[in-house]
Amino acid sequence: MKLFFDTEFTGLHKRTSLISIGIIAENDKRFYAEFSTYKENQCDDWIRENVLKHTILAGNDTLSARLGEDSNTTVVLGSKADIRYELGEWMKQFEEVQFVSDVCHYDMVLLIDIFGTAFGLPENVSSACHDINQDIAKHYGISDREAFDKSREDIVSELCGQQIDGEKHNALYDAEVIKVIYAEICGE
Repeated sequence: MKLFFDTEFTGLHKRTSLISIGIIAENDKRFYAEFSTYKENQCDDWIRENVLKHTILAGNDTLSARLGEDSNTTVVLGSKADIRYELGEWMKQFEEVQFVSDVCHYDMVLLIDIFGTAFGLPENVSSACHDINQDIAKHYGISDREAFDKSREDIVSELCGQQIDGEKHNALYDAEVIKVIYAEICGE
């Protein structure tokens, strides 16, 4: 089972901490978690304005209501230990898991960190992650750097002729974007 995921975190530095994680399985089962233990003093103004405002813990009532009505999404708000347990339990429903992300070098490291180390990942989870940035580069015949700079929402609009409901820089919304792009480019 491919699990499309995204994380939001406190900044592009080695001591970053997770704010949220969103995961959408091929079968549309969803997992969304927000960490009550992230280090807010690591957040700059951009993260406060573009990421934190799209979280339940910061008071986004629209997101809270939408997820509250969604029986397909498991929602967890809590500590890293709480989320580790709930995510591990949620992933047990899949026989074999392959994660897919976008420019996954941060996302996968932070996902692995939830479980302590790559050796701490559940048995059914591959520690390798598929990166759609490379698929985007190949599809458009551009460099990985050019693919990195290409708007994912533009790609969804151009290739898929659709828009996705939600707020950019919310981990679950971004996971949906990744899933749609992967399906269009990789034909799955």
